[in-house]
Amino acid sequence: MTPRHYLQFRDFSREELDTLFERTRWIKDKFKRYEAYHPLHDRTLVMIFEKASTRTRLSFEAGMQQLGGSAIYLNTRDSQLGRGEPVEDAAQVISRMSDVVMIRTFEQEIIERFASHSRVPVINGLTNEYHPCQILADIYTFIEQRGPIQGKTVAWVGDSNNVCNTWLQAAEVFDFNVHVSTPPGYEVEPERAGLYGTDHFEEFADPMDATRGADLVTTDVWTSMGFEAENEARCKAFADWQVDGEMMKAAKAEAVFMHCLPAHRGEEVSAEVIGGPQSVVWDEAENRLHVQKALLEFLLIGRVKS
Repeated sequence: MTPRHYLQFRDFSREELDTLFERTRWIKDKFKRYEAYHPLHDRTLVMIFEKASTRTRLSFEAGMQQLGGSAIYLNTRDSQLGRGEPVEDAAQVISRMSDVVMIRTFEQEIIERFASHSRVPVINGLTNEYHPCQILADIYTFIEQRGPIQGKTVAWVGDSNNVCNTWLQAAEVFDFNVHVSTPPGYEVEPERAGLYGTDHFEEFADPMDATRGADLVTTDVWTSMGFEAENEARCKAFADWQVDGEMMKAAKAEAVFMHCLPAHRGEEVSAEVIGGPQSVVWDEAENRLHVQKALLEFLLIGRVKS
């Protein structure tokens, strides 16, 4: 059978994602009650990292172990992938020795090529274009905190990066709106974001206008991995795009603040916001663990009734 992959947010239907969130709730409840659940006994996850990570490695490795399986960490510097082995060849070999593969790399093309030659499911742990596992956790966190996200407004303030792109895809799947505000020159590129329409997306020159009336305000670092050489220029360009207390006041009173972390307090977000009562960043970070366990279960076993 052709394996099912998770390379972009819209690889799953709304119905499948609703099921995934139901399983996340069930799996998280088991975890909180210290009840063992080992459906992936004797299964192996291979994690391939070309970009460094804390949350992605920890959440996948811990999650696989909590489901009864094992996880193997591979850094491209320490493998033949880093010595010029073709991605297609690596996929053929690695997928014959494991049950599922997670890749955190640069270009989306790399993970697409790997998946096209893999005998097992492949998960996008992050690419320059998309970060689907993060938005799974973010949407689940919103639902957990505030209920259904359909019809709500998400305000994205800052760089139109991979996380922003994935929010835009998610809006089309879940039928909510995204207000994006970026400095001039850093606007959303619809083709790069994989957008087919603009029904759920609006751009704002002023970040205060983007956050006005929002149900969720979110941002990310101004300089993503791979763009370090632009850091000084970006800090100047993004100076007025810090999510601070005034921006949060423009949002709804019950709005929540999210950040995929790590955060630079005093740059993209003020300390008062990330440490304030509207911030749900720690729940958001923990939920990477739980939604990814549900994702692993779905890809390896299929639908399971809660």
